[in-house]
Amino acid sequence: MLLDATIGFIRLAFATRFRLRGRYWRWRHETAFGTDPVRHPSRGEMIRLAIHYAAWTTRMRRLRR
Repeated sequence: MLLDATIGFIRLAFATRFRLRGRYWRWRHETAFGTDPVRHPSRGEMIRLAIHYAAWTTRMRRLRR
């Protein structure tokens, strides 16, 4: 799973031209967690969720082939 997540993060980083605080990433964060900072999960939980998401997207891309 960690290898899939790494591949997913690298693909996203290239797709967004490494603008990690750009419009896409802000939109992604708001879509996933909302705009109310009080309701956001802890930093550790956010990292865990991001790893699961990146691994899932990589597996889904593999299944499309």
